[in-house]
Amino acid sequence: MADHQVAAVTLPSDPASVRVARDYVAGVLGQWGLPERAPAADSVRLIVSELVTNAVQHTFGRSPTFTVDLRLERGERLRIGVTDSHPRWPQRLPAAVQQDNGRGMVIVRSLTAECGGRMSVTPTADGGKTVWVTLPWTVESAAPDRPCREAAGRAASSVPAPATARGVGLLGRSR
Repeated sequence: MADHQVAAVTLPSDPASVRVARDYVAGVLGQWGLPERAPAADSVRLIVSELVTNAVQHTFGRSPTFTVDLRLERGERLRIGVTDSHPRWPQRLPAAVQQDNGRGMVIVRSLTAECGGRMSVTPTADGGKTVWVTLPWTVESAAPDRPCREAAGRAASSVPAPATARGVGLLGRSR
């Protein structure tokens, strides 16, 4: 394996691009040796899904595209970056119990911390930003007892579920 492996994709800021980005990342990680069904893959897909959803929803039309960067550094750590051209950085905002949004960065921070990683935000030359998540990458990432799988379940279950009316579930959510 090379010291660094890099992959990137730029997609339109459209809700349909969330699934495309998630599938792209899963495919690249599979090529780099992380099976799609590996526990760590669940965490990475959820992190990417939340970051990309934020890039699509919170740029208010000021970022027509976003880019997902993947960097596998020396086979030791995976860096995931999502770049958009909107100047506003992610903010911690309270989410009302009745809302079905506002929890993405809480999920990302929780998963990142529980997987032993870190999150950062860097400015881009055009006034936008890149949200980076750096996670440990080891051969054991594919092992079924990795804590990131448990972290993914805890992160998802610790977020209050939005209320549904008369048993009707939310639309537009996919895993």
